[in-house]
Amino acid sequence: MKFGYVIFNGMTALDFVGALEPVARLKTMGFIPDLVWDLCAVTKEVTDSLGQKYTPTTIGRPLNGFKVVVVPGGITTRDLIHDGKFVEWIRTAKDSDLIASVCTGSLLLGAAGLLDGKTATTHPNAYELLQSTPPKSATSGSSGAGTSSRPVV
Repeated sequence: MKFGYVIFNGMTALDFVGALEPVARLKTMGFIPDLVWDLCAVTKEVTDSLGQKYTPTTIGRPLNGFKVVVVPGGITTRDLIHDGKFVEWIRTAKDSDLIASVCTGSLLLGAAGLLDGKTATTHPNAYELLQSTPPKSATSGSSGAGTSSRPVV
């Protein structure tokens, strides 16, 4: 099973690591021995919102080869939703079996059209932005994930 973790400049480290760490344990504890993952970016190096640096394992490669794609949030998501090249790269995850976001990562999924017709949530300060990001999705005031016929959480 192959996971793709999207990383980008200005991401919130906890959103990334908090999603990576428990999944990695599924491999190290022997529950999913064939689990592998890549850190996916469009730049050679990524710096999070606190200045910590990360080195991606894939750069600019489409995300369609991953069974699961995880997108963290971060303050820069508010700018990245207007970066057509970045949004198009996120859109390449559309055929993954599961697409998940943490916090404002949902803004990126929304901008890429991956939340079209779905109920989604985000950081409370970004609800209105998520609602206004075409294509539009309904927002939930809860911190839980929405449900749909195709998993996007």
